[in-house]
Amino acid sequence: MTEKFWYKVARTIVKAGVFPFPVNESLIELLQELITEEQAKFLLIFKKPSLTLDQIKQSTDKDEESILKMLDILMYNGIIIGTKSRSAGVMVYRLMGPFPGIFEYTNLRGETDEKHVKLAKLFQKLFSERSRINETNRETMINTFKALPPTDRTLPVEKEVEIGTETVMPFEDIKKYVEEYDDIAVAHCYCRHHKDLINDPCKLDASKDNCFLFDKSAQFAIEKNFGHRVSKEEAIKIFREAEDQGLVHKVFHVHSDTNRGIEAICNCCKCCCGIIGMYRGGIMPLHTVSSYIAEVDEELCVGCATCLEVCPMETIYSENNKAIVDPEKCIGCGLCAHHCHEEAIHLKRTGPRDVFIPPVKIKTN
Repeated sequence: MTEKFWYKVARTIVKAGVFPFPVNESLIELLQELITEEQAKFLLIFKKPSLTLDQIKQSTDKDEESILKMLDILMYNGIIIGTKSRSAGVMVYRLMGPFPGIFEYTNLRGETDEKHVKLAKLFQKLFSERSRINETNRETMINTFKALPPTDRTLPVEKEVEIGTETVMPFEDIKKYVEEYDDIAVAHCYCRHHKDLINDPCKLDASKDNCFLFDKSAQFAIEKNFGHRVSKEEAIKIFREAEDQGLVHKVFHVHSDTNRGIEAICNCCKCCCGIIGMYRGGIMPLHTVSSYIAEVDEELCVGCATCLEVCPMETIYSENNKAIVDPEKCIGCGLCAHHCHEEAIHLKRTGPRDVFIPPVKIKTN
């Protein structure tokens, strides 16, 4: 197939995603490693990201058996996900974007063969190129991301929240999330796995089997072997272990709409997390919703700097041997409070707030 054909395929996949991505040689090389020419031609049917089987039939001369076989292969490879619509009761097939989407599903099984090592390096190359492009168009890029919904919601470490007379809202409470869903799957952390594949392992040596999917996303992951089912009790245990390891709970809602159900909860470290890494790498802003902010009791603070080490946003600094929190960059995760031996930090409830932090400036020379 011609370069023009692959450009068209790449553009179709980028348009299906949440975030803008450059359509360039690196992305095309990545896609050629992931899909065959026949599969690529089939993906051009997706003029919009989500289609039903009937809609697909109207756009191809393939018979139903051939279509379902093609969809099954693409779903197993994480290029398309298929879930049943609750309102219509029919299967809906959604084309994934590069990130989030294909990147995650490529790494969810924790595969380490030669192909996946190559894919990891190609993704890293794509991210690096994106960073250089952004630095030359920084203001445009920031304004573009400001117009998009927050990527995720940051959940606090539950026992560090000072509730007072208020009730913690359901979206802020891990236990309530877990109790709400019967279908829960846990998978390999795609971010830490990606870092392993490019020989840049997690600095915390954090666990990898702690990436959660819920409801229809969990059903899909279990069926296609991206993850395995866990009980509610097992899930809570894994979340608690993640907190002790210094990981942040990041929740992803369906279509990035916080009024809808959740698809996934990640347990993120600052050295491997794709979203935090893209912020640090100058690729995209960090955009999250949080309802808490960290506050330091200076009388109790002894200046041990533990909070400076665990803060994923590196928003805590030391002044006169006391910890100081920069409120503009605090995402209210509560790790500083959870790991403070002097109990000198607590989380103050602010109500839902939109935290938008422009990406770190990267030197391009």
